[in-house]
Amino acid sequence: MSDSLRETIHATQEKLRLGPDRARATFRSRSALVEGFRSDVAVRDHALVVDEPPQLGGGDAGPNPIELLLAALGACQEITYKAYATALGITVRRVSVELEGEIDLRGFFGVDDTVRAGFDTIRGTVHLDADASPAQLAELKAMVDAHCPVLDMLSTPVPVALSLVDGDA
Repeated sequence: MSDSLRETIHATQEKLRLGPDRARATFRSRSALVEGFRSDVAVRDHALVVDEPPQLGGGDAGPNPIELLLAALGACQEITYKAYATALGITVRRVSVELEGEIDLRGFFGVDDTVRAGFDTIRGTVHLDADASPAQLAELKAMVDAHCPVLDMLSTPVPVALSLVDGDA
């Protein structure tokens, strides 16, 4: 599988180099609040349930949005490590990520407008079992840090434009 994956990665990179006009991709999701704080989310052909834990007023039917943000970062790190390691010819036996984020709930609940509503900090550890020298691992980490899409979006502000339409839920 690694040879096939490596070939796919290299072929995709080459196509993007030759045709940068075809490099843009659009990703979509759709969600609807269905009960309490529970939302049903659709992403392509996948369904997710998002909810808050009971201590935040939810029914705990699924992870909450900020937990999904951590999950997205962890999974994106794993995928990016695997992709770049494969492209470099490094065999990855296992990669996993542990993350935690701290949030001051006064921001979300509007108790103190000087407190941000989101995470103050995110910390984590990437566990990588791979056939690579320390120099190769340092190069790989630098590549992942530079090219992980979710890490990039969390580290660099992304313009977000949300409109409100009354009565069209």
